[in-house]
Amino acid sequence: MFGLAYAMGGAPGGAAAGGAGGGAAFQQIIPLVFMFVIFYFLLIRPQQKKAKEHKALLESMKKGDTVITAGGVHGKVTAVENELVTLEVAQNVNIKITKSYIATIKKD
Repeated sequence: MFGLAYAMGGAPGGAAAGGAGGGAAFQQIIPLVFMFVIFYFLLIRPQQKKAKEHKALLESMKKGDTVITAGGVHGKVTAVENELVTLEVAQNVNIKITKSYIATIKKD
C-alpha cells in the first residue's frame, strides 16, 4: 500500500518545488510545432502546388487537345463546357467526362 501511495505522489517538496512548470509546458509544445513544420513542407505545400498546376492545366485545355483521363482513357477534346469535356475516343465515338478527371494533356 505504501508503494502505491508513493507512486501516485507528486514531486518531493510539493508543487512549490516545481517552479519551472511554465517552462515544461513550453518544452512540450516545441516538438508539436516542429512536427507541423515538417508536415507542411513535406506534405501540405507540395500537394497545394500540384493542385494549383492541375487547375492551370484544366483552364488551358481547349478543343483539339489530346488528353489522358485519370482512368487511362486517351482521347481528343471535341468540346469543353463548364464542368464537362467531350472526348472522341474512336471515330464517331464521343464520351462526356467531368473536367477534373483529366490527368494530363499529351504533347504531340
